[in-house]
Amino acid sequence: MNGSVKLLELFSEHFEQLALDGCDAVLCPPAVFLSHAVGCKEKAGWLVAGQDVSHCEEGAHTGDISANMLDDIGCDFVIVGHSERRVDHLESNELIADKTLGLISKGLTPIFCVGESLETRNQGKAQEFVAAQLAALFAVTKVEQLENLVIAYEPIWAIGTGVTASPEQAQEMHSFIRDLLSQQDSSMSEKVRLLYGGSVKPANADELFSQKDIDGGLIGGASLKPEEFEAICRSACG
Repeated sequence: MNGSVKLLELFSEHFEQLALDGCDAVLCPPAVFLSHAVGCKEKAGWLVAGQDVSHCEEGAHTGDISANMLDDIGCDFVIVGHSERRVDHLESNELIADKTLGLISKGLTPIFCVGESLETRNQGKAQEFVAAQLAALFAVTKVEQLENLVIAYEPIWAIGTGVTASPEQAQEMHSFIRDLLSQQDSSMSEKVRLLYGGSVKPANADELFSQKDIDGGLIGGASLKPEEFEAICRSACG
């Protein structure tokens, strides 16, 4: 729950002066600021993502936001399965898979988040944990529905802690995810973009994004500072 109209306007003014060729810069503001962010898309040159979506298409679900609504106001992407939704709101792998399928059916691109806790990693079960998160998605989708998917690996132990997975640790998990996708379809696996999310900063972005299977980042705290976010974007555009 960060951000304000003032911050969006500051970002818009900053991004108007940029030319980020070779990558997509996607802004993911809270729902109350989505329309404002969409209104700045043309001059700022960014795309816009919602932070979450309801699994329901419509009806009496006060406070929920449907895929239809996000599409209607001009969103391009939507984050699903962020660790804070999984942990704080007890969202299951199956619920998140249903949300993802709903977004795909509306032509929106899901940013599907996966990742393990420190306890799970220390138990040697990180890959098993992430595989289960993806298995729920594979169970309800067809190969052709996954081609435009974006997957963000966000180790929970590296979110907002200042601790970052080493480039080697991040690459190892990204390679594992790519292999899981390849088991579904090798052609599809090469089309899916894999992002790393977990204390990405200008100081470590180049090294992270130089890894073979890391295609970009899902940025947290640094995304609230225009200059830092720009520097990370330039690393991704490389």
